[in-house]
Amino acid sequence: MSCGHDHDDQEDGKIPVPEEIQDAIRTLLKWSGDDPEREGLRDTPKRVARAWKEYCSGNEEDPAVHMSRVFHEVGGYDEVVLLKDIPFQSHCEHHMAPITGKAAIAYLPDQKVVGISKLARVLHGYARRLQIQERLTAEVAQCVWDHLEPHGVAVVIEAQHGCMTGRGVRTPGVGMITSRLHGCFLDDPRSRKEVMSLMGYG
Repeated sequence: MSCGHDHDDQEDGKIPVPEEIQDAIRTLLKWSGDDPEREGLRDTPKRVARAWKEYCSGNEEDPAVHMSRVFHEVGGYDEVVLLKDIPFQSHCEHHMAPITGKAAIAYLPDQKVVGISKLARVLHGYARRLQIQERLTAEVAQCVWDHLEPHGVAVVIEAQHGCMTGRGVRTPGVGMITSRLHGCFLDDPRSRKEVMSLMGYG
């Protein structure tokens, strides 16, 4: 009796791919006009399945866990903390096409700071799932706002979308910018101008 998994995969330490998933990808290959049985495509269903498991690995984690270890001894520091030009990749939920870009995440601490690598991990946790850029921006900002309780949070994401560059209007080189502000960066024009300038958007 077959369980639908490839035993060679288990021996190689790879994630087993159920046959029904492979069949679905073969169907897509056929529908696109290709032959899934030709040599170059025989292992493609497994590769695609494993790739999508990795692309969407953020579905299996809570990015907020990266905000759980904070430092309260800030030494009186009360200026902007900014991590900029953080590269990321996601996929749009409408066409499952790549979204590639960079993000800037800033906050003005109150009583807590966090290791800067954790800001990138929060971004990647939300990016590694089917997304739209607007929601990704909002989710990252809300996570930092909720868990660090700072005076302000600012997130700006600039990205290119494969659903626009590789299909449809087919216009490469176009970047989309989204932002989400909380606290003083939203309410105080001077603070907002300062943080946007530091990010390179002033």
